[in-house]
Amino acid sequence: MADVGAEGGRSPLRVAVLASGEGTNLQALLDGVHGAEAEVVAVGADNPQAPALERARRAGIGTAVFPKDAYPDRTARDAAISAWLQEQRVQLVVLAGYMALLSADFTRTWSGRLINVHPSLLPAFPGIRAIQQALDYGVRVFGVTVHLVDAGVDTGQILAQCAVDLPSARHESEVHAVLQPLEHALLCDTVRRYARGQVRSDPEHPRRMLVD
Repeated sequence: MADVGAEGGRSPLRVAVLASGEGTNLQALLDGVHGAEAEVVAVGADNPQAPALERARRAGIGTAVFPKDAYPDRTARDAAISAWLQEQRVQLVVLAGYMALLSADFTRTWSGRLINVHPSLLPAFPGIRAIQQALDYGVRVFGVTVHLVDAGVDTGQILAQCAVDLPSARHESEVHAVLQPLEHALLCDTVRRYARGQVRSDPEHPRRMLVD
């Protein structure tokens, strides 16, 4: 959560974003929460060519690249990422289209401070190609989930969800076009609530998170 300042107000939540590609969720955070309740202080990528890095640079945000072939294994790379995040005094890590799997050590270190946005109504259709999975199954309702990240594949506690009825959808691209703005809005809203201290565990249900 954000620190409480000397006069009782909260200082901005220090957020880092990990991305692999275009960085549209990063841009949503830059446009929607950066400089208000939260401040994006670092952007990391596994892909040196990720457009997300250029988005960060244009915003004056420090970046770092952690290519797979620069480390002996995933654990070593994740340890380097974790050390870098700690150097930046990061309080919340957002996975914004970050396509690399994370080690159990990393998710344990950042437990409760690591969130992801996923294009399905979890626990349905976890993992890659979630929209295509849903289309193949024949669902009529699609959605987006923001969740805490644990050592499983999209198995962390759910923070927020949004559903949309698309009974005539046939193609992944058309569903993605509808879901993407919902992803952006839900992610920004969740980060704002996290910064305000409105995210907490439900004492009556170990899997449920309460978002005030």
